[in-house]
Amino acid sequence: MVLMRQEIGDVLRDFRLQKGRTLRQVAGEASVALGYLSEVERGQKEASSEILAAVADALDTPLSVIMGEVSERLSVVEGLSLPMAHRVPDTVPAELVSGFTPELVS
Repeated sequence: MVLMRQEIGDVLRDFRLQKGRTLRQVAGEASVALGYLSEVERGQKEASSEILAAVADALDTPLSVIMGEVSERLSVVEGLSLPMAHRVPDTVPAELVSGFTPELVS
């Protein structure tokens, strides 16, 4: 079963790490408790739209970009055939990409 909260948490963590930010820095800028944000990143807690927007702002990343990445990952997990214009992002873990045609993998 695909858990949306797990994919959202993974994407938030990946964006945070790509930007070289600590959990403490992002939590502080987003005015979110450090422990709560940690649980969101680990997929243990559901984040409200307000918290997602605050974290996106703290990461200087549009929420639409974050949710777009979540959508791409869910498509891979669900095994949906993606149009050629949509390549699997490099941030998708390799184990989720296995079994897909090579032309979809960037």
